[in-house]
Amino acid sequence: MKYQDLREEELKNKVAKDYFWLYDCTRIIGNVDFCVAMHQSHPELYESTSLVWAEAKKGKSNLYHSLVQLILTIGKARTFDKHLPPPYLAAFDAEAIAFVPYNDIQEVFYLNDFNWNVTPSNYDTKEFSLLYEKVKNTIDQKALLFRFTNDDKELQRFIKKLAEDKFGTTKIRIDKNNFLVIYNKWLQIVKPTIAVNWEIAKKQGIIDGDFYLADLLSQENITLKEKLFVLLRKDHYQLDRKIDEAGMFNSKTVDFKDKQVAHNQFWNRYERPPKEQYWDYIVQRRDLLVPQDVRERKGSFFTPQIWVELSQRYLAKVLGENWQDEYYIWDCAAGTGNLLAGLTNKYHIWASTLDKQDVEVMHDRINNGTNLLHDHVFQFDFLNDEFLPKSKGGKLPDSLYKILTEEGKRKKLVIYINPPYAESNSRVSTKRSEVQNTKIYQKYNAKLGKARAELYIQFLMRIYAEIPDSYIAQFSKFKAVCSGNSKLFRSHFLAKNEKTFAVPANTFDNVKGKFPIGFFIWNTQQKEKISTVSVDIYDAQGKFMLNKNFYANDDEAGRINDWLDQFAFQGENGFIGVLVADAPDFQNNNFIAIQNSKGIRHGKYFYINKSNLIFACIYFAVRHCIKATWLNDRDQFLYPNSDWEKDTDFQNDCLAFTLFHGQNKISSQEGTNHWIPFTEREVNAREKFDSNFIPQFIEGKLKKGSNGHLFEKVTEFNEPLIFSKEAQAVFEAGRELWRYYHSQNFIEGTYNPNASLYDIKAYFQGRDEKDKMNNKSIDETFNALLANLRESLNKLAQKIEPKVYEYGFLKR
Repeated sequence: MKYQDLREEELKNKVAKDYFWLYDCTRIIGNVDFCVAMHQSHPELYESTSLVWAEAKKGKSNLYHSLVQLILTIGKARTFDKHLPPPYLAAFDAEAIAFVPYNDIQEVFYLNDFNWNVTPSNYDTKEFSLLYEKVKNTIDQKALLFRFTNDDKELQRFIKKLAEDKFGTTKIRIDKNNFLVIYNKWLQIVKPTIAVNWEIAKKQGIIDGDFYLADLLSQENITLKEKLFVLLRKDHYQLDRKIDEAGMFNSKTVDFKDKQVAHNQFWNRYERPPKEQYWDYIVQRRDLLVPQDVRERKGSFFTPQIWVELSQRYLAKVLGENWQDEYYIWDCAAGTGNLLAGLTNKYHIWASTLDKQDVEVMHDRINNGTNLLHDHVFQFDFLNDEFLPKSKGGKLPDSLYKILTEEGKRKKLVIYINPPYAESNSRVSTKRSEVQNTKIYQKYNAKLGKARAELYIQFLMRIYAEIPDSYIAQFSKFKAVCSGNSKLFRSHFLAKNEKTFAVPANTFDNVKGKFPIGFFIWNTQQKEKISTVSVDIYDAQGKFMLNKNFYANDDEAGRINDWLDQFAFQGENGFIGVLVADAPDFQNNNFIAIQNSKGIRHGKYFYINKSNLIFACIYFAVRHCIKATWLNDRDQFLYPNSDWEKDTDFQNDCLAFTLFHGQNKISSQEGTNHWIPFTEREVNAREKFDSNFIPQFIEGKLKKGSNGHLFEKVTEFNEPLIFSKEAQAVFEAGRELWRYYHSQNFIEGTYNPNASLYDIKAYFQGRDEKDKMNNKSIDETFNALLANLRESLNKLAQKIEPKVYEYGFLKR
């Protein structure tokens, strides 16, 4: 092998020098291992064009596996959304390099039913095997393999030809996979030259994405699709076209600030329009061009087809196989109408949306075969407009208004929606004003309480109050069911939950969080208070996992924070640390910590002293012993029953868990460290500690008071705390870690006898240039000791977990 003895970094440098020396191999693109790009003379204007994205492996490797790893890496990070893909993907090792045309494998990146959230380098996952099977035939047929020793000249010629093609006049083709990347570049170069006040335009519902679509779907600067909201007409744009009262055609025009220079230079790099087979897809995905805050407010979220189909199967389960012929359907937050895909009876379907532009898109899609009626698709602001028919000056089609006002037909109406998720608690003031300024917000303020902050709950309230006895079939978060802020809303929203399923939120476009999104079918004819909702759980591929209950908990004594409040003490003197508490659900568990003093973040700060240490540790352990997942993200921590009070084993386990957990961020750099779990002799410390509070507490020099709750200092020695074998294992693992720290050869003046766990980790792991602690140490002994501590802590967590449910801190 030509590069047999080289390490991976050396191999990449050598291949770059021997074969790609004319080009730029220094670029970093996402998590891609090795990138080859053309040198860019004007990097401030354009991103340099990539030639190859590659995966490198030292020694001899399976290049098929390496290519699949590269594809997983790109798909997981959606690198193609941020950078224009190269003509080739590649993989190389010490012996050979294999190239595969990007266009031949790009379709796999748009699989709706594939879980990209796996480790690309783990070849043992089912996802790796599935992807391998999908691309193996393509690699067999399309891969170009060159061995460095035997095929040196052929490889040199191939690379030269690849570069010559790029240096030539070939324009970059636009398709459904790169139109969003090109849009992001268009925003930087073309948008500033368009004579529009974008802030004012945004308030009028005009977005830059419509101008981009006009550019994209044009030839010789003439937009080819007439139904778009904005059209390019050679040297200007035309929009808001309509017939006035005199029957004359009117429209607005928008010019360029720079005589169209930047526009022409930009589009000279790309081949327009894309192939016609992509047009409908690109127009349908207009939602991707809508700014995030507008998308959240208007509900312009594209529902993945896998969940559209599943929701319609659930509707058939509840309403019967012939439901589309027996029921009427109104999507009142339709966007571009993809939720209605697959429905067959267009005479029973209505679609409305806030944006006139989206109406134009749906009308254009109808012209291209979408199964809807033009007169059933209309612009309507559901949270502000009145229910009036067009025949009386309103916006509703008369046929739909008749269904809304006739009780018999209304009972056969299904409001089928994926409504907007914006909330007024957002830090973005524009979102806050949009949510709070709706007529529904004002009208139902007294019935919504804090839940009025959620736009989708405003939708539910209006439907329930003003379209009574209908069915609501809606995608949403679980706040209406679980959140304490929705308690008042639940007292007024009385409906039977017929069926619900939940899926990971990040299977929806542009949703990053790990939480469930549910599809709920509510029968408002049957008045039932929301208490327990039984939910079918599906994974990202649409495979059924299990059934799980979600609880309203309105009849409970309270949440865990109410329980904690009773143990607080007044004043800030004599405390040994502060418990940072927060909203009582899993999504806020990352904020739960022990620290030296009160912080500035909005939240609950619980001062810990000798009298309430155990209660703080119980709270901490209950919040952290069960790992947060997308599925339990909305589960609520509750006020427990009293059985925990007699379980000293549970209490002591929680103490041990808290002392050694990573979220115990006590540092001797910020004050006296009262949390060292050992005496000086146990860890061979070189100097006396400033505080022995925890060992004294464990030894029994603090005892329970007469009321069974408070801990009082006494002079006589009492029985020491007894720990379970799992807790003892944690102490033993921690003791070895402390001993290793105190055995180091410290530079003079750097030894800290009072070091906490946080301080010890900082010592071994170090910090980066931003003063953030590194994730790992170069000291392998320390890494092994820390791993052992974490393993012991996990076993202790597993012991604590069943009691969390037994004592009512959580419901199963």
